[in-house]
Amino acid sequence: MAKKTSFYAICPLGLESLIVEELRACGASEVKAARGGVFFSGSQACAMRACLNSRIASRILMRLAASDYYDAEDIYNFACRTRWEEHFGPGQSIRIDINAHRSPLRSLDFALLRIKDGICDRFNHFMQTRPNVDRAHPDIRIFAFVDARYCTFYLDLCGEALFKRGWRRDKGEAPLKENLASGLLMLAGWTPDKPLVDPFCGSGTIAIEAARAACGMAPGLSRAFLFENFSDFDRDLWLEIKDDARSCVNLHADVRIAASDISSIVVGKAEENARAAGLGALLEDGRLTFSQCDARSVAAPAAEGLVIANPPYGEQSNPKSASVASMMKNVSDNLKHNFPGWTAWLLTSDRNLPRQMRLSESRKIPLFNGPLECRFFRFDMVRGSFRGSPQKAS
Repeated sequence: MAKKTSFYAICPLGLESLIVEELRACGASEVKAARGGVFFSGSQACAMRACLNSRIASRILMRLAASDYYDAEDIYNFACRTRWEEHFGPGQSIRIDINAHRSPLRSLDFALLRIKDGICDRFNHFMQTRPNVDRAHPDIRIFAFVDARYCTFYLDLCGEALFKRGWRRDKGEAPLKENLASGLLMLAGWTPDKPLVDPFCGSGTIAIEAARAACGMAPGLSRAFLFENFSDFDRDLWLEIKDDARSCVNLHADVRIAASDISSIVVGKAEENARAAGLGALLEDGRLTFSQCDARSVAAPAAEGLVIANPPYGEQSNPKSASVASMMKNVSDNLKHNFPGWTAWLLTSDRNLPRQMRLSESRKIPLFNGPLECRFFRFDMVRGSFRGSPQKAS
């Protein structure tokens, strides 16, 4: 990597402003948000810190070069001209992926093949040998992006997506990605001094991401990155950056996080995930708890705090929709009865959620949970607003 290089950080739609602040904290300059990502410039150290510390990024790519094109043969020639040998050698395996937006190319698969041919032909020409392709576990991963006029080549710094922190033992049903969970915490304004409750914890993602943030645990401390395979990788610099991150870990952080789910099996797996995430000390002394409890009867552990949750979605095409709506009305009654003074933030793809809960949202933020367009609703539980007894869970 050059002393100052251009990068692109991919993130979930709706979280671009959060990653802008993260990148600036890592020393990035010329930071510019786009839809689903952020362009920035920085040093090798900046890129390493971003990979290690970003809780929001899905992937960080290093921009190599861009060229205009007319057809796939122009892209082949562009691949032949690109100085791949400055970043990796022919003894390393590669994987190539291509994405397009309004491209006139008739076949992206053929364009990808021509990129591979161009890379291999360049190595054969200059070194009489070429890299092998390995789609499962490559040493180097190359991304090509083509729009109506330009083709741009990137090198992936990450390998596995950055939301894969390395602690998840069991994903559960429809798991919330770790970077989206961190985004929810940030958007809700959660800080470690505020008690946190998740009554739909599933695999524990929100609670675990909150606890790790409270303890200053860098998301990428327990995993490897593809930039470690680059020809100019500075191992000493990387070890120094990791040592700095380890010195920030504080497992004595004063935090109060209570997560629960209706299934004891799910709760047990969430606790296993928390231990794998290095949070055993918090579990032992009760700063982080996982318990079996129906969301319709969860009790508040403090006078004030935040509820942040990803409840089941009542999709119109889902036969469970009616039962989910009924359940959420009971959840709402419990929040009004047992959580006065609290603020509840709920992520859902069901825009009827406020009506189902008979609550008026004070804020709603558009987000995407994978392919699902969602809303992150804020509900303020005003003291004295409850006018009846919560319905009993069936």
